[in-house]
Amino acid sequence: MTKSAFVAIVGKPNVGKSSLLNLLVGEKIAIISDKPQTTRTRITGVLTEGEVQLVFIDTPGLHKPKNKLGDYMVKQVTDSVGDVDCAIFVTDPLGEITEAEQQLIENIRQLHLPAILVINKIDTLTNKEDMVKKMVAISEMYPFEQVVPISVREKDGTDLLLSLIQEQAQEGPHFFPNDALTDQPEKVIAAEIIREKVLRNMRDEIPHGTAVVIERMRERPDKEIMDIDATILCEKSSHKGMIIGKQGSMLKKIASQSREELENFLEVRVNLQCWVKVREDWRNSEFSIRDLGFN
Repeated sequence: MTKSAFVAIVGKPNVGKSSLLNLLVGEKIAIISDKPQTTRTRITGVLTEGEVQLVFIDTPGLHKPKNKLGDYMVKQVTDSVGDVDCAIFVTDPLGEITEAEQQLIENIRQLHLPAILVINKIDTLTNKEDMVKKMVAISEMYPFEQVVPISVREKDGTDLLLSLIQEQAQEGPHFFPNDALTDQPEKVIAAEIIREKVLRNMRDEIPHGTAVVIERMRERPDKEIMDIDATILCEKSSHKGMIIGKQGSMLKKIASQSREELENFLEVRVNLQCWVKVREDWRNSEFSIRDLGFN
C-alpha cells in the first residue's frame, strides 16, 4: 500500500530550511548561503523510502517585501502552505518570535494543518535549556503535532524528524518516480548553483540584486563535455565591475567553483562560460520577473 504526503518547509529567512531539505532528500537540490532570502522560488524535493513518498516544498523565508520580486517570494510562501498535507515550521533556538513567524503560524492555523515545530541550530547553544523559553512560547501559539530540536549541521535529531514526517503520509499514489529527487529542470539547478557562488563570494549589497540566466546548455555529441553559457545579471554598473573583479579574478573564481559543483551534479565534464550584464532595477520590473521565470 503506497502512501504520500506533500510537506511545506516554512520559516523566517536564514533558519536552515534549504539545508534541512537537502539533508532529508540526501542530495543538494537547494542552494545555501548565510545571506537571508537566498531561496526565491518553491523548490520541490522528493524522498521515496519503500511505500512512502514525501514531497517537500522549500519556500523563501517570509519577510516584508521591498520590491516586486519580494512580493512574488512572499506569495510563494503563502501559496505553498495552502497546497500541502502538513507543514514543518523551522525556527532558531533563541531570540524573539518575529512578526513574520506569527503570520506563518496564523496561516497554518487558518488551514488547520498538521504541523511539526523544528528548532534548528541547537549545536550553537552552550546550554540547551536556553531554547526552552522560545520553544514554550511558540508551542502556546499553535497545537503542533511534535516539537523536535535538531541540528542540520551535526545531523542531530533529523532521523527522528523524518520518521515523524513519514507518519503524516496518507494512503495514495506516488506522484513522482521512485528515483526522482526534484522537479527542477537541470537548467534551473545549474543557474542556482552559479547564483550560490555569487552569494558566497560577493558583498552584502550585491547578491540580492543578482540573477543567473542559462543561455545555452548542451551536451556534445560524444557526451563527454557539457557546454554551459550563463549570464549573471546585476542592477548597477558598479556591481558589474565588482562581480568581474580585478582582471576578471572574481568572475573566474565564481565560474571555477560553479564548474566544480556542476560537474559533480551532472556527472560530466563542464565547459562553463560566464558573462555579466546590467539590467537596471530588474527586481521591480514585471517583465524581467516573468522573463527570469518568476511567475
